[in-house]
Amino acid sequence: MEWLLIIVAFLVIIAGIGGCVLPVIPGPPIAFIGMLILHFAGESYAFSTTALVIYGLLAIVVTVIDYIVPVWGTKKFGGTKYGTWGSTIGLIVGAIVFPFFGIVLGPFGLLGIILGPFVGAVLGEQIGGMELSKAMRAGVGSFVGFLAGTLMKLVYSFIVLFEAIGAVI
Repeated sequence: MEWLLIIVAFLVIIAGIGGCVLPVIPGPPIAFIGMLILHFAGESYAFSTTALVIYGLLAIVVTVIDYIVPVWGTKKFGGTKYGTWGSTIGLIVGAIVFPFFGIVLGPFGLLGIILGPFVGAVLGEQIGGMELSKAMRAGVGSFVGFLAGTLMKLVYSFIVLFEAIGAVI
C-alpha cells in the first residue's frame, strides 16, 4: 500500500508540473497535494509541519500571483483594461480552442496557451481604440507576464518534485 501511495504522489506532482503550462489546471496546488500524499504514505517520507505549512502557503501565493503577473505585465507595457480583458479572454480561448486542434497539430496545440494572451491583449487594445504599435507593446507585456507566471509555477513545482525525491531516497 505504501508504494502505491508513493506512485500516486509522484503522478500527482507530475500532473501539477503539467498544470503549470495548462492554465485550466492549478499546477502548484496539485503538486502540493502530491507532497501531502507522500507525507501520509509512511513515517519515513513525512515532512515537518513547518515545511508543509510553508509549501502550502507558497502554493497559494504562487497561484494568486500567477493571476496578477500577466495583468501587471500588460499594464507595465502600456496596456489598459481592454488589453487586460483581452489577455484573459485570449488565454481562455487559446486554452480551449488550440488543444482541440492539438489532436491534428500535435505539440503545436500548446501554441494557444502561449499566443492566446498576446493576441487577446492586442485585439483588446485595438477594440479600445489604441494604435497597433502600442497595442503590440501591451501584447508583449501580457506575454512576458504569462512567461514569468509560468516560470514561477514551474520553479515551485519542480522544487516540490525534488523534495519528494529527496524524501523517498
